[in-house]
Amino acid sequence: MFLPAARLAARGSFDKERTMGPTNNALVRLFHADQQLAAAEERLRTESSSLRQHERRIADLEERQRLVHAKLMEQQSRDKQLELEIRAREEKIARFRTQQQEARTHKEYQAFVAEINAEKAQKAKLEDEKLEAMEQIEKIQAENESLLKQMAAEREKHAQLSERMSSRLAELQAEIDRLRPVSREARAGVPAKALEVYDRVSERYDGEAMSRIVKPNPRYEQYACGACNMSLVPDVYNKLHSRDEIIVCPSCRRLLYIPDDLPPEAAIRKVKERKAPRKKAPPAAVNRQTSAVDVLRSMTPEEAEPPTPETSGANPQAAAAPADAPAGEDGASASAKSAAPSAEPTHT
Repeated sequence: MFLPAARLAARGSFDKERTMGPTNNALVRLFHADQQLAAAEERLRTESSSLRQHERRIADLEERQRLVHAKLMEQQSRDKQLELEIRAREEKIARFRTQQQEARTHKEYQAFVAEINAEKAQKAKLEDEKLEAMEQIEKIQAENESLLKQMAAEREKHAQLSERMSSRLAELQAEIDRLRPVSREARAGVPAKALEVYDRVSERYDGEAMSRIVKPNPRYEQYACGACNMSLVPDVYNKLHSRDEIIVCPSCRRLLYIPDDLPPEAAIRKVKERKAPRKKAPPAAVNRQTSAVDVLRSMTPEEAEPPTPETSGANPQAAAAPADAPAGEDGASASAKSAAPSAEPTHT
């Protein structure tokens, strides 16, 4: 049973064996084993490339020397053939001269003269050919000797280089011999159908059957194929984590996998914690009091004040008079009494 990627990210720990299913993990082990084996074989090829270059150069020189030697033998054979033909012409000329001396008539004598001249012309032509053949033989012999010297020098260099690199090549070969069983063991742990898909893609891409998913921008939950840089669906990480099945890149068709350097805490965007609500700020300072009344109001709770004559705009005397006072003289005298100052002396 797999843990959701979000829960893995919350745990803060990364276990690659639990990040993907057993099939994908087996494919990744096989892919890494094949990559290590291919890298070791490439190092061996690189280290031994200089030896192979000397070997190819020696092989080329041997081929050239073989062709030159064959040409030399052909020219020497031609030279011997010309030598035999020249001798045959000389023998004919000698025989015709003997017969010429035995001729009884002038006509027979002239016939032998014509035969002798014809043989001399053929002999001269053969001698010219022989001279050209001898010149060619000298050139070919010089070229053959030069090739033999070059071959000897290259063989000596190859022997020295081989002796110097023998230990290094032996180490690389031992590493290859160690990695091959690891690759076979990893291959045995992959299901048959998944292995068939892996081999098909590996053959297409020369061993690069799988591709890691990458996260181009750590701030966003976006992924791409590490091989072709094609954008992937946002939930590809969760699919690889929660489904034990092969997921391929829609562009290059390589098999995707989660790399070791992309744990869930780096791949899955964490949900931001909700911050506590801010406390209300204390009220701003009250305006400065400019009078004693303002100070008093700020210190005591406000109460409804009775209307004053100044605020109400009514006559003070009218306000002071009782509402049921009688009209007429009595009312006027009462008003006058209240308004007049008291004439009675004050006793102290």
